[in-house]
Amino acid sequence: MDSFISALKQAHFTGEIDNSPATLNVYSHDASMFELRPQLVVMPRDDRDVQTLVKLVGDKKHDIPGLSVTARSAGTCMSGGAINDSIIVDFSKHFTEIEKISTTSAQAQPGVFYRDFEPATLKHGALMPTYPASRDLATIGGMVNNNSGGEKSLEFGKTEDFVTQLDFVFADGVKRTVKPLNKLELRDKMHQKDFEGKVYAGLFELVDTHYDAIKAAKPHVSKNSTGYNLWDVWDRETGIFDLTKLIVGAQGTLGFVTDIHFRLVPARQHSGLLVLFMKNIDDLGEVIPEVLKAKPATFESFDDATLRLSIRFMPSFLKLLGWKRFLHLLITLIPDGLQLLRGMPKLILMIEFNGDSEEAVRQKVHELHKTLNKHRARYEINGFEEDPSEGKSEKFWIMRRYSFQLLRSKVKDKHTAPFIDDLVVPPANLTAFLPKLRKIIKKYHLFATIAGHMGDGNFHVIPLMKLENPSERKTILPAMKEVNHLVLKYGGSLSGEHNDGLIRGPWLETMYGKPMLHVFQKAKSIMDPQGIFNPHKKANADWDYSFSHIRDHF
Repeated sequence: MDSFISALKQAHFTGEIDNSPATLNVYSHDASMFELRPQLVVMPRDDRDVQTLVKLVGDKKHDIPGLSVTARSAGTCMSGGAINDSIIVDFSKHFTEIEKISTTSAQAQPGVFYRDFEPATLKHGALMPTYPASRDLATIGGMVNNNSGGEKSLEFGKTEDFVTQLDFVFADGVKRTVKPLNKLELRDKMHQKDFEGKVYAGLFELVDTHYDAIKAAKPHVSKNSTGYNLWDVWDRETGIFDLTKLIVGAQGTLGFVTDIHFRLVPARQHSGLLVLFMKNIDDLGEVIPEVLKAKPATFESFDDATLRLSIRFMPSFLKLLGWKRFLHLLITLIPDGLQLLRGMPKLILMIEFNGDSEEAVRQKVHELHKTLNKHRARYEINGFEEDPSEGKSEKFWIMRRYSFQLLRSKVKDKHTAPFIDDLVVPPANLTAFLPKLRKIIKKYHLFATIAGHMGDGNFHVIPLMKLENPSERKTILPAMKEVNHLVLKYGGSLSGEHNDGLIRGPWLETMYGKPMLHVFQKAKSIMDPQGIFNPHKKANADWDYSFSHIRDHF
């Protein structure tokens, strides 16, 4: 690596170059249960640096076969997508500019944190609504590369639905603009005598030749981050070829995003939350259709383990929230604490409605409350324009959003093991599916929280384990097999938001079949013929490799 560092400096790379042991230790982990120690961390200063780096890696790949690059910003990836044993490229240091915002669109760099991006869009009365539960920790680059979704996906969809244009550094080290093309524009691209022309010609041939099989392979769920999103790249009816659909959710395995254009939606002025304390999940079969019929903006849930965790670590919220919001949290919890004395619910359901007037929201909430009254529904109304700390419903959102953060930081003798953390099944199947899921969790003696996006049937199951203990470590694969086969039996997807990475990439053949896996791998080879971008992830993942890099110390 010393010779590569020397060559990088000679190529006038202006960003930071760091191979100190302390830095390499920090970058050897993301939010997953894996560990890969890099040999080098670089922080490019601008597009030119990124192009220089990628071109040099391509030039040196023959002499240094293990050379590769992995993009990273916040490092919150739960599937192992932000770690690598070669070069980590950190975009969070310099790619942090919010360039343009209007009432309908925004342009920003991938290292921008969503917590900074949202206030800037709200000043224009607009919102990019596909933020994940880790909204205070995530960057918009990570949201794009994982094709993130979250609590508002039920109403608005996922990140793929909001990206309109990308600046993208291809495998030849050249930055180009990627956006939807019509037939004439696509023809011109394919006739180019350069690497970009080869990419467009190769991908068009791939998706057109396998058109019906690719369209049929698209999972029948409302959200999916598995595989490569080839089914939305080429549409014969409209004649639109959109390479952004392939790049979004590719986890940086095809190239590097350096600038993002988003479509925005109007920020609704008012919201109201209906909360259900469910003692018996058998009632879900009756509740879910009624809720979805009412067309809520959000339909979230968390389980009794999450609730107990929040109560156990209540003092930790002081550091997260500050005194004012913490005291408000304690005060507003008192009525619910009295209700909990009657018995701990199995699930807490959160159903949110948005609207342009408080009266419109109240009417929606009241109507559903009346319908679900026998399930002990209660409700809160709070205005979007108010300080969030003033909303009585905030306590429920805090428990839902911060549960994983608490698990990671507070349970010292065990580690979060997100290996079944992002499953999706059609909501109509949840009544049959959830008891079987709980049975598997109990069978393997897993302590796990279950939270998720009930309206999408998307659940985050986070076991706590002593991964350094061989007896616990050996349960990972059999437990994962049982859960994943159960998900697929009920017509689901193994990932709605968190993507494949090291953990679900090895399952793509099981989910899609060998022919479609080969199509995914061909798309990767067309975009990245030397395999320089984020190896061992997604369609090129291998379980033996992944398992050998599970962390054994913390």
